[in-house]
This record gives sequence, structure tokens and C-alpha cells, in this order.
Amino acid sequence: MKSAKPDVRPLSKDKFVAALRAVGSQSYHDKHPFHVLMNRGKLNRRQLQGWVANRFYYQTQIPIKDAAILSNCPERDIRRAWIQRIVDHDGNDSEVGGIEKWLLLGEAVGIPRDELLNHARLLPGVRYAVDAYVNFCRTQPWFIAMSASLTELFAPTLMSKRIAAFEKHYPWVKESGLRYFRGRLTQAPRDADFALRLTVERCSSRELQEQAIAALKFKCDLLWAILDAIHLAYVLNPAKAK
Repeated sequence: MKSAKPDVRPLSKDKFVAALRAVGSQSYHDKHPFHVLMNRGKLNRRQLQGWVANRFYYQTQIPIKDAAILSNCPERDIRRAWIQRIVDHDGNDSEVGGIEKWLLLGEAVGIPRDELLNHARLLPGVRYAVDAYVNFCRTQPWFIAMSASLTELFAPTLMSKRIAAFEKHYPWVKESGLRYFRGRLTQAPRDADFALRLTVERCSSRELQEQAIAALKFKCDLLWAILDAIHLAYVLNPAKAK
């Protein structure tokens, strides 16, 4: 008896979107033990500073990975839309960007600006994970690299919980430090909507759909790995952390 051939027909739009969203429900880093501790107010000042300092490296690399994606994209209209992400993080003459807002967060939790800019507390595991993401976006087809950004589908819920947690449990953090999180409440849905429509449109074969799902899973795993490194250094083995 011959074995049945695998179904290689493209998923319907609804099933494809559901598969992408399922990645977040299963793997997004909002469920990581470190985030759970943060949202319950269980982190001390040093642990919170460690997270801010290490996450800053990721923030600095976001416009670099987006520039890498654009360098592979031959379509002007897509580039014109996607470049807004770079502006959102780098800022311009009229608007403060996400990197500057994260520097304000660093100052609000007590980290000197120069220390953040010099990545003085950067853990090797965090650097490795973030660099892997930039390399992924540089080497993958541009629309597959863009699909990895669909973690933004799940970000607004995380940001809302984070803002509430900071206000309730960490009142010593200055209000200016929350500007980045508040900005992402509107930026992330806008970006996710564009990326989702693009992913559904361009990933029309089952093979490309599976590549997009795998790219999103890779991004979720990467964000989880960042928190693994921070959790190990600042919660499980704090004596060795800077």
C-alpha cells in the first residue's frame, strides 16, 4: 500500500494567519519566567537594570536589521513603507526615536547614558542572539525576513502589561522612562498590519508559508534566548552579573 503524499497545497488565508498567530500563543516571550517576575513586581533594581542594559543592544540593532532587509528589497513602494521603522528607532530632527527613548529608560532606572551606549553590561548570550537575528535578516529573502517581524502582532498586549507593572510595582522608575513602551502601543499594530498583509500576499505557496512560519518561530526563539541569558545572569546566578 502506497503511503499518502504530503499535502503541499497552500493554506487558506485564514489558516495561514491562524498558524502565524499560533506561533505567538505558543512561543512568544511574554511567558518567559523573567517577564513573569517583572510583571509581578518581583525584580529588584539591579535585575531590572540588567534587563534594560541588555535589551538596549537589541534596540540599537533594529534599524540595522531593517536596513539589511531593505538592501535586499527591489520594490520601491515596499522600501518607502518599511523605512518608517528605521525612522521610528533612529528618530529625526522633529521626532525622538526609540533608541533615545530607551536611553531615557536607562536613565530612569539609574544607568548612566555612557554605560548604556558602551554596552558595558552586555551579556555574550544576548549579543550572540541579536547578531544572529541581524544576520538572518541580511541573508534571507526580504519578505521572509519581514515575516520574522510579526512578533509585533503580540507586542501591544505585552506593552500594556509592562506599563501597568512598572506603574504599580516600580514607582521609583521615572515616568519619562515609559515613553518607549507607550509609543509601541501604536507603532507595533501599524507595523504588524503591514507585515501581515505583505506576508499573506507574497507567501502564496505552501513552501513559502512554511518558511514564513519558521521565520516567526525563529524570532520568538531568539527573544526567548535573550531572556534566558538575562535570567541566568541576574536571577539564577546574580553574583557573576555586572
